[in-house]
Amino acid sequence: MISYQRLWATMEARGATTYTLQVKGGISSSTVRRLKAGESVSTNTLDALCRILDCGIADVIEYTPDKM
Repeated sequence: MISYQRLWATMEARGATTYTLQVKGGISSSTVRRLKAGESVSTNTLDALCRILDCGIADVIEYTPDKM
């Protein structure tokens, strides 16, 4: 399972908001909604998030295996 919890922590540490993502990075409101809902996003979006926040992918997402 992919979690975006690290994204929200990174954004808070850098003083960024979802508005920052939309204006500075051109990330659509529907993509922000998908991130908030924990739904899948494209690798282009992940790349943009890393660029906007000047961070690595591990600062944006975390993978944890599903429990079986």
